[in-house]
Amino acid sequence: MMQTLSLQHSKIQHISAPSVGRSRSIRQHRAARCVVKARASNPFEEELAANAKYIATRGKGILASDESNATTGKRLDSVGVDNTETMRRNWRQLLYTAPGLGQYISGAIMFEETLYQSTHDGVQFVDVLKKQGIVPGIKVDTGLQVLPGCDGETTTQGLDNLGARCEAYYKQGARFAKWRAVLRITDESGPSNQAILENAHGLARYAQIAQANGLVPIVEPEVTLGPGSYSIEETAYWSEYVYSHVMRLLNEYGILKEGMLLKPNMCLPGLDAPSASPEEVAKYTVRTMLRTIPAAVPGIHFLSGGMSEEESTQNLQALQEACPNSPWSLTFSYGRALQSTTLKTWAGADIGSEDWNKAQDILVKLAKANSEAQLGQYTGPHPVPGGGRILQALRTGGAGK
Repeated sequence: MMQTLSLQHSKIQHISAPSVGRSRSIRQHRAARCVVKARASNPFEEELAANAKYIATRGKGILASDESNATTGKRLDSVGVDNTETMRRNWRQLLYTAPGLGQYISGAIMFEETLYQSTHDGVQFVDVLKKQGIVPGIKVDTGLQVLPGCDGETTTQGLDNLGARCEAYYKQGARFAKWRAVLRITDESGPSNQAILENAHGLARYAQIAQANGLVPIVEPEVTLGPGSYSIEETAYWSEYVYSHVMRLLNEYGILKEGMLLKPNMCLPGLDAPSASPEEVAKYTVRTMLRTIPAAVPGIHFLSGGMSEEESTQNLQALQEACPNSPWSLTFSYGRALQSTTLKTWAGADIGSEDWNKAQDILVKLAKANSEAQLGQYTGPHPVPGGGRILQALRTGGAGK
């Protein structure tokens, strides 16, 4: 009797296995057909590719000015300026109206409030940027939330109603978007699989919604610079692991690679480890990109993270030397590395004043230095020499108002 049951069980397994395989194959084919249909039905495909290519223009980069009102308030407070709508507007007006900025900057990421703001004399910021040849962009995520049971790891929120928001941002003049996911390394471990998969899904779904509404998605999987003595090799390992998962999800969601941009971290050791040379940073960063990012992506726009202004430029120059025939534009999407000294120089000065003009001048000089570095032509001296790396505090609980 036992032998008969065993034989029957064996037959059942033998019969059902191909059935399971066929079901999986059918699901995969259906998913592939959905991707093909989505691609074929997207009227923005050519526009997405053209805008992504323009933003990734060699010799230019992105000004990341998308800090939330809460984060902007902390920056303003550091120079003794009140966090009011007027002062936030004045600060962004200083950035966007800097004479000659468009020679070195191809895109500017804005916060939602800023996208709808105008200069003190009534010119919309999107028009100010377009006049400089700078493409307006918009941060669309609504901040980080802690993942339960993952020891403080985070996921990014903002998918709710994202399609309607992207449609409205496009009408206002935005042509690209940004969504930031943060993965962390410690001395004990790298990011958990749960955190990686949760954030990769969020990035892919966001990119899919953005492209469906005409916005080039900047995909930002940041393996963040944090405390610890972990090595640059460990950062490279985890960055490669994270990016491979992100690209897999982007493929599964049918993202047009020619119509997207990537904003990753450079590979750096932990803040408590000895600093790596620009050549070392470039070696591991370029290797990671070559192993994970398809050549169809027009631009890889590195974030400055906790690097100083000078280190950001030197490392960008080293990337070009390490990969002179890069299939993508290895360029920058810098926030602090373009704004830190600019903010200190301005410190709330009146529009058109001497300190206002000095702040705009330092901003353009910093943008020019990074433009030269992107072309592999930076020789120094740097407009803001020195400076150390900075631990960036991660703000959870939403983007703030």
